[in-house]
Amino acid sequence: MCVIGYSIPTKVVPDDLAFPVLRAALKSGANIWSGADFYGTPEENSLHLLSRYFSAYPSDAEKVILCIKSGMVDRTSMDCSAENMRRSLDRANHILKGKKFIDLFGTARVDPAVPIEKTIQGLAELVAEGKCGGILLSEVSADTIKRASKIHSISAVEAEASLWSTDIFHNDVAQTCKELSIVVLAHSPLGRGMLAGNFKTLDDVANGEFHSMFPRFQGENFEQNLKLVDGIEKLAHSKGCTSAQFALAWLRYQSCKDDMPYIVPLAGARSVQRIIENCDEIVLTEKEALEVDLILENCPVAGDRYFSAAQKLLQY
Repeated sequence: MCVIGYSIPTKVVPDDLAFPVLRAALKSGANIWSGADFYGTPEENSLHLLSRYFSAYPSDAEKVILCIKSGMVDRTSMDCSAENMRRSLDRANHILKGKKFIDLFGTARVDPAVPIEKTIQGLAELVAEGKCGGILLSEVSADTIKRASKIHSISAVEAEASLWSTDIFHNDVAQTCKELSIVVLAHSPLGRGMLAGNFKTLDDVANGEFHSMFPRFQGENFEQNLKLVDGIEKLAHSKGCTSAQFALAWLRYQSCKDDMPYIVPLAGARSVQRIIENCDEIVLTEKEALEVDLILENCPVAGDRYFSAAQKLLQY
């Protein structure tokens, strides 16, 4: 489990800091890397970082399952036409210069102006041509997954999933992925750092890079959401692990249920120590999982997942 890329707004991490983290990820078994051509600028994004990394460590390329998202024009608009997805993949492959094959490629959101069937047909042609290995969808409804799967098999669905974003477990997305043997890539499994205990006050939020844009980090919503974090921290303390480890363990617990798909937490990290911590596979007991259920019931999360303009591109 590993996310590569840049935060928004763009902040380039120097290679001498990024490369050791990526190497530690592979050493720890975190070999699914998720990036995008919009994680950064057109001149300096996650693809450029990867290109430099695989130049330095070419033997690592075959160890990584690389997932790349595209189609986002800006934070509030998409172009998922077959033509643009082809241009985007060609551009991505040009940046990588043959150093790494893109295993999964697809859309960051659904384009309201383009039927998903046309987008998938275009992506299917790219797979058939050998330009990528399979198709990835992100932030899609169960209905969209079913429609897309009728055109071509979908290898993975990336969706926000965590203790403070349980939507996919209740809106048929997870169940649909299970039925269709689709892997779920759970992005933001630590609630953008909230579940890791990185934010205790609104001053902490104000000092963050972009968190204050999100409703869940604002005003009364933030205060309400601290109750969930506090409850999880107590359970983690009792178990002898960090809140982040406990939150990731909860996701793995969901993945082990008979009616759930295989779930891979995409936990971002900027240090070797955080990689090691995230990859330490803590296992929850049934009793602990029930205690979590009680906290989720008594401390419902307040606020939308995204700010209003970006929320319009979400299907749930």
